[in-house]
Amino acid sequence: MAKDAKDTKSKKKDAKEEKKKGGAGKYFKELRAELKKVVWPTRQQVVNNTGVVLVVMSVVGLFLFAVDTGLSYAISKLISLGSG
Repeated sequence: MAKDAKDTKSKKKDAKEEKKKGGAGKYFKELRAELKKVVWPTRQQVVNNTGVVLVVMSVVGLFLFAVDTGLSYAISKLISLGSG
């Protein structure tokens, strides 16, 4: 039984050592391989997507401004009615 526990510990130790051998070099090698697989957008796609984002941001900003202004006005009217 003691031998089985020792064998298990040595196997775990060997597995950890194998993982360490890959280390940073393996990580960067795999990182480079993955970056080569990426399909980067064209300049025109980036410009179009940026335009869409700016338009949507403007529309949402104007909507939130209108809601905030309307609610502020409504709350101020309710307060003025209460103070009589």
